[in-house]
Amino acid sequence: MGLKNNLHKLKLKYKGTKMAPAFNAIHTFLYLPDETTHNGTHIKAADDLKRTMNTVIMAMVPCLLFGMFNAGYQHNLQVGEIQAVTAGFFSPEFWSLDNFMIGFWKIIPLVIVSYGVGLGIEFLFAVIKSHEVEEGYLVTGMLVPLIVPVDIPLWMLAVAVVFGVVIGKEVFGGTGMNILNPALTIRAFLFFAYPTWMSGDKVWVEGAVERTNEIAAGANLDAISGETILGTLAQGKAVTHSVADMFLGFIPGSVGETSTLLIILGGLFLVFSKIGSWRIMLSSCVGALVMGLIFNSVVSSGWITETSKFYGLMSTEFWQHLLIGGFAFGTVFMATDPVTASQTNKGKWIYGFLIGFLSIMIRVFNPAYPEGVMLAILLMNVFAPTIDHYVVQGNVKKRMKRLKAKVA
Repeated sequence: MGLKNNLHKLKLKYKGTKMAPAFNAIHTFLYLPDETTHNGTHIKAADDLKRTMNTVIMAMVPCLLFGMFNAGYQHNLQVGEIQAVTAGFFSPEFWSLDNFMIGFWKIIPLVIVSYGVGLGIEFLFAVIKSHEVEEGYLVTGMLVPLIVPVDIPLWMLAVAVVFGVVIGKEVFGGTGMNILNPALTIRAFLFFAYPTWMSGDKVWVEGAVERTNEIAAGANLDAISGETILGTLAQGKAVTHSVADMFLGFIPGSVGETSTLLIILGGLFLVFSKIGSWRIMLSSCVGALVMGLIFNSVVSSGWITETSKFYGLMSTEFWQHLLIGGFAFGTVFMATDPVTASQTNKGKWIYGFLIGFLSIMIRVFNPAYPEGVMLAILLMNVFAPTIDHYVVQGNVKKRMKRLKAKVA
C-alpha cells in the first residue's frame, strides 16, 4: 500500500504537467486505474488493452523459455559436449541447467534492450505529445527478441527498435493507428540494414572480435549455434534433422520460432481467449500448403532439376514448410495482429491465405533470404484495408440487390 500511495501522491503532484503520462503509466501498469466512468452509456467488460497484451505475452513465454534451452543446446551440440536428443521432448540432454544458463545470458540482454529502448521511446512521445502511455509495445517488446538471431549485436537491436517504434508506429499516431506490424518493421530494418547478421546461415560467437575459421572447428569459443534449416535448404544441402526435431524445436533458428508444438499451443490459447483469429491462422496454413503443393508438382514434372538453385526449397515436402523457419510463429503471433490485419471475417480468410501463399513463394524464389513470412505479412498489412473495403462493398451490393428484389 505504501508504494501505491506514493505513486498516487506523485500523480496528484504532477497532474496537468508534461510528466503526468509517465506517472499514470507506471501506476496503471502496477495497479488497476483509480478512475471510472461516471456518466454516459458504456460497455462494462473485464478485458482491456493491458490484459489483452498480457494474455499474448503469456502465450509467448513458453517459446521464450524453450528458446533459452535451445540456444544452449545448439551451442553444446556444436562443440561436441553433448549428444543429440534421443528421448523426444523429455530428453535430459536438452533440459539441462547448463543449456538454460547459456541461452539465458544471451537472450535476456535482447529482452532488456527491446523493452528498455522501446518503452523509453513510448514514454518520450507520451511526454512530448501530452497523451497517456499506451500498452501496445508490451507485446512488441516480447516479440522482437523472439524473432531475431540470438547473436545480433545489442546496439543494432537498439537502433532497429528506435526505427520500428518511431517510423513504424509513432508517426502514424501510436498504438492502434499503425499500418505495419512494429515487430516486423524492426526485423525488416535489421535485415535490410545489416543483412550479414540476419542471413540465417551464420554461427554466433560471444566475445569474439572477428569471425575466423575457428568458428567451423568450434575451438575456444564461448557460444556457438549452427545454421538454420532454411539456410541449409537454400544452399541445396541435405537436412539432417528429423521431422520430430522440426516439430518439437530441436533445431537452430531465431529464439522463438523453432518449436512448432509450443507455437501451436500458444495459438490455441489465443484462439480460446478470443484474442487471436483462427480464420487467419487456418487460412495462412492452407495458403502455404497450396503453394508448397504447386512447387512439389513443378519438381515432379521435371521442369526443375537438382542443379537449380531453387531445387532445395522447391523439393521440400509441402507440409514441412509449416515446420521450418518462422512461418508458424509469424502466422500465430504477428499475422493475427488486430491492428494491422483485416477486420472482416471474409477479409481474414483472404488476408491469411495470401500471407501463407506469398510466404512460401518468397521463401523459394529468394535463396539469399529464404524466410518469406516477414515480407509476406508486411505486404498484406498494406493491403488489409483494401481487402476489407472490397469485402464491405461486396456486402453492400448484395444487400442492395436483395432490397431491390423485395421492392420489385
